[in-house]
Amino acid sequence: MEEGKEFGKGWISGTASVSLAVIGLMAVFCFHFPSYLTIPDVRAFYPVPWIRLALHLVLVSAFLLGLTSVMLRHNKTLGMVGMGIVAIAALLGGSRVEIDESLQDDFYLGLDYALLILIVYSLIFIPMEKLFGRLKQSVFRDGWRLDATYFFISTMLVQLTTYLTLKPAFVLFSWAQFPAVQEVVRSQPSLLQFFEIMLLADLVQYWVHRLFHQIPWLWKFHAVHHSAEVMDWMAGNRLHLVDLALTRGLIYIPSFILGFDEFPMYAYIVFVSLHSVFIHANLGFHLGWWRYIFATPQFHHWHHGAEEEAIDKNFAVHFPVLDMIFGTFFMPGKRWPKSYGVHNETVPRSFLKQLFYPFTRTKRSDL
Repeated sequence: MEEGKEFGKGWISGTASVSLAVIGLMAVFCFHFPSYLTIPDVRAFYPVPWIRLALHLVLVSAFLLGLTSVMLRHNKTLGMVGMGIVAIAALLGGSRVEIDESLQDDFYLGLDYALLILIVYSLIFIPMEKLFGRLKQSVFRDGWRLDATYFFISTMLVQLTTYLTLKPAFVLFSWAQFPAVQEVVRSQPSLLQFFEIMLLADLVQYWVHRLFHQIPWLWKFHAVHHSAEVMDWMAGNRLHLVDLALTRGLIYIPSFILGFDEFPMYAYIVFVSLHSVFIHANLGFHLGWWRYIFATPQFHHWHHGAEEEAIDKNFAVHFPVLDMIFGTFFMPGKRWPKSYGVHNETVPRSFLKQLFYPFTRTKRSDL
């Protein structure tokens, strides 16, 4: 007889144990191999004593949750795996692991960045979804492993994605930069530059996003993102690498040409990262008239809706007015989509199959 996954059956504690244990083990690897697993530009700013304390708490929590799962669950696998990973992390040094000081920094994976973002987002959005969630659903809902895979791959490949974002602009549009124009742009207040970056990025993103929906060979890359049938704070991570690189690279071009200051650029990067998670999250906010001015979860959830009336609507990421201007706005009252996913099309459910899905011969169904 298959054991249940509800609270009190040991599945939640076992899954949490394995998840925390893996996070702890990856943090230990970051201490062992900083040249290959951490970002050089931010490495010097880490408060190492506090990180060690957090790592200790993560490993202890993972062990205790694994023990809880073993006691509650007939099938002891999850709990034993969690505790086993904690044991491996402890044997490798645990929270007292020595830092490898031999740094090279030729090529690196942003494992430290991935762990930091995962922890911060978890602390922000998991409590929000539990308190204000529109639907009652588990953190470990269907498809969470696939979305977590996308999260770690996209964040760990930060060196590659940054290169793919910046390089096209440097190579193709350096000729379009004019120092006099850039000086005027940089002379503006930082807050004004921030909103200009946001508006330009959303305008470009709107049309790139719309083209991904309307051009069949581009749609197959973007269909991977729309294959998520459950919306929450992790769902937005499901992005094909080609979709991610093309969209980010094209969005960056206007800001590169105009030459905004670094501070508003970095501020926008942090903001858009948080806002992207927010609009995908399982949050039942209506926010009154504000939802017509700035993108909210309800606005973006309709973009992901599987109903025919929601197809190819709400392409903007920040400003719904762009959809109003270009005739693609759809947000009927206080209603929400009944279901999510790709309409009349079957997208594979594994990362590797989704990676190669755009190169298969299947065609998008007529909408």
